[in-house]
Amino acid sequence: MSFVIRPATEGDLQHLYEMAKLTGGGFTNLPPDRNSLRAKLEGSEAAFTREGEEIVGETFVLVLENTESREVRGTCQLFTAVGHQYPFYSYRISTLTQYSKELDRTVTAELLSLVNDLGGTSEVGGLFLHPGERAGGLGMLLARSRYLFIAAHRHRFGDRILAELRGIIDERGGSPFWDAIGGKFFGMSFQQADEFNAIHGNQFIADLMPKHPVYIAMLGEEAKKVIGLPHPSGRAAMRMLENEGFSYQGYVDIFDGGPTMLAETDKVRSIADAHHGEVVDDELEKGEKALIATGQFKDFRCCYGAREFRDGGLAIDSRAAEALRIGKGDTVWSIGR
Repeated sequence: MSFVIRPATEGDLQHLYEMAKLTGGGFTNLPPDRNSLRAKLEGSEAAFTREGEEIVGETFVLVLENTESREVRGTCQLFTAVGHQYPFYSYRISTLTQYSKELDRTVTAELLSLVNDLGGTSEVGGLFLHPGERAGGLGMLLARSRYLFIAAHRHRFGDRILAELRGIIDERGGSPFWDAIGGKFFGMSFQQADEFNAIHGNQFIADLMPKHPVYIAMLGEEAKKVIGLPHPSGRAAMRMLENEGFSYQGYVDIFDGGPTMLAETDKVRSIADAHHGEVVDDELEKGEKALIATGQFKDFRCCYGAREFRDGGLAIDSRAAEALRIGKGDTVWSIGR
């Protein structure tokens, strides 16, 4: 069984919709709403076909396809510049220290401040793998294919990249963080706010959310203990991001309090170490396990394969060559698995 990463098309709408219904909420980039998904696919197609090198607010949607059954079994997304059309909001955790001479006491408090610090940053997100395929490293293929896409189209992405991890959701599908802050002002449950954000955007946050900092000490215990923590299902994703050079720098999601991970684009391991070269042999029998990608924009494809550096170029195995639809003389980007 072979899998390949390729650009999403309008024909993938039903597959994406079915996967969106499996996310369990809190997954803004893959809402279970056909119209929103259709609009996302249309925007992605425009991004794949646009010419020009300037960085604008675009979304690229990639899918994981079983090359034998043609079924779509996963998806991931890249955003070239968040906050380009509408402000991108985060909570930044900061520290305030105050001293009272009369009491001879120093008090340190942590604050949550609503900020737009990350506007213009590129983002990797929207990764979802069908529950029936969570083996064989397919999640890593989805995640790391995005970095090879960025390496191949570096001029269309910013100097920083962020990744938002879903925060803690309780057994009711609610968010202790949202209930403690946003829910107090909007009169909406977490599920309602999350769905509204996925379909209409988060401008309502700018319109109604208080702009004053929130003292973390004034929140309930359930809310305090989930700030900056990923959902249990996202712990492996957090480790993968850390292995790529991302770090948590005190920014959290305004809805569920999940951590925002940040990295300098050119220092992300799978971008910095990506090799670009010509295929000199497409019948390699045994070599180093790797991710191999080829093609520009709408022709982009990525899969697992074997590689060997040879004669100033790269030898790859025939199965990867077939999945990528390439041969001798074509160029590829690759990174060791």
